Amino acid sequence: MGKFVVKETNTGIKFDLKAGNGEVIATSEVYTTEAACMNGIESVRTNSAADVEDQTVEGFETVKHPKYEIYTDKAGEYRFRLKARNGEIIAVSEGYKAKASCLNGIESVKKNAPEAPIEKI
Repeated sequence: MGKFVVKETNTGIKFDLKAGNGEVIATSEVYTTEAACMNGIESVRTNSAADVEDQTVEGFETVKHPKYEIYTDKAGEYRFRLKARNGEIIAVSEGYKAKASCLNGIESVKKNAPEAPIEKI
């Protein structure tokens, strides 16, 4: 089972959603308060069942918020970002060499986020 790991940074507080094997699936922005970080976690839980908008295909179909957006970064790797109902980005992935791995990351968020416990370090 996955878990949300909350940790302080030099500039605030953030969370990582980790899979059962300890791999980071998604990361948040850096929040200024712990309360805002907890709200971010709740938002990921609430929106984790969202549909996927694949921006890597030509003429892709636009999906309503909340949604996962798959895109390619400057290095040509596949990434996803989870956007809330209001269009705010609430979690982002690492870069994946293969699109299938990126899609697996999204499935992992969908599976792990709703029930994931919160661990503060």
